[in-house]
Amino acid sequence: MPQLGRLVSDLGPDKVLLDRPDRVLYRYDAIAEGEVPLAVALPERTEDVAALVRWSRASGVPLVPRGAASGLSGGSVPVTESVVVAFTRMRELRIDPGARLAEAQPGVVTVEVSEAAAAYDLYYPPDPASHKQSTLGGNLAENAGGPQCFKKGVTGDYVHALEWVDAEGKVRRATREAHDLVGLLVGSEGTLGLITRAWLRLEPRPKHTRTLAAYFGDVGAAAQAASRAIAAGVVPAKLEFMDGACLRAVEDAFRIGLPRDAAAMLLVDTDGDDLEIVEEELELVAAACREAGGRVQRAGDAQEAGRLWQARRAVSAALGRIHPHRMNEDIVVPRSKLAEVVRRIHELGEASPWPLVQFGHIGDGNLHPNILYDARETPHEEVHELAHAIARVALEHGGVISGEHGIGLTKRAFLAEALPEPTLSALRRVKRAFDPESRFNPGKVLP
Repeated sequence: MPQLGRLVSDLGPDKVLLDRPDRVLYRYDAIAEGEVPLAVALPERTEDVAALVRWSRASGVPLVPRGAASGLSGGSVPVTESVVVAFTRMRELRIDPGARLAEAQPGVVTVEVSEAAAAYDLYYPPDPASHKQSTLGGNLAENAGGPQCFKKGVTGDYVHALEWVDAEGKVRRATREAHDLVGLLVGSEGTLGLITRAWLRLEPRPKHTRTLAAYFGDVGAAAQAASRAIAAGVVPAKLEFMDGACLRAVEDAFRIGLPRDAAAMLLVDTDGDDLEIVEEELELVAAACREAGGRVQRAGDAQEAGRLWQARRAVSAALGRIHPHRMNEDIVVPRSKLAEVVRRIHELGEASPWPLVQFGHIGDGNLHPNILYDARETPHEEVHELAHAIARVALEHGGVISGEHGIGLTKRAFLAEALPEPTLSALRRVKRAFDPESRFNPGKVLP
């Protein structure tokens, strides 16, 4: 295509991949596969991104933003002839301890923010399970959460300001003042503009943390314990859930010492600067777990706590050993409905020809049911229908179909059931206002 010659000229040959073997590597994320892009652009600064958008406007070729490809909704895969914009070279990071801010480009790996801030006894609370792989650009696109999101908040709660490139190729600055454009851009999945820099709030690290695990003979009992603990007034720093299939998968893979006979596990941290309150909250959680029939194991030291949290963060890798493919769902339901929902999803799994496992950030009602399958033997449509059934369970219980993974490509068809037509119409008007020619991440989110 003659337009690609101009793209190489505008950016420089070292920032554009044109060979097919290179381009094929950018057609996927962690869960979905799309079309081979026409080219892959590797910007290094905001000016490169602005030049890319101007080229897109002149050529009519859409742009698909991409970070570390750890996304779980097909949000960064091309679905039409397009150019993938891979932000992995944009990795500038500066810490301003006086303002308690991190200034970061979108290619910075999430965990690197806290590592850089540690010298000032600060940290960045949003911590998705993929925090050692995922990049800030993807976290911003999906408004990612993580184990700490119940108490500390999700990505959007920590964004002070954004720099972004609009559909005309102009560099803009968005703040939280007046009309909250930051709140609109975060979670928009790269469909409204391309974020090139973020200013993120940092927090002082808590002085004390305590950890416990509780094991249950029923998945619903674990959910009941989570609800009881919160009803007792506890605000855990982390409150995570894994079902028995997850426990066995992790134990088979990593030999951490988890009980194979448990039907579910809750993993809980309490933290703060007042040790007495931290201990009191942990005991309230332990009491709620025992009342629900759980067996409580308190971590004796930081090393044991780290081992338990290793189990939670290892779930995805462990599940990958069982089947080569998985559909990772992401629903949120009211805590009062958790027990009913996890039991209903367990029943769907019992009736399914494929393993269906559950884990997630249960403190805020966020569950990740995973369908494990082999795409070489299983029609995608059948797996998709089971994923749709899981989404319907969430909707029937007053929940939503995505908490932090986004709608992307895989849930696009579900959105018409999740939102009324007037809301969808309003969202389409927002899309047209920001991206009138639909050149930012086309084919995603809106049905």
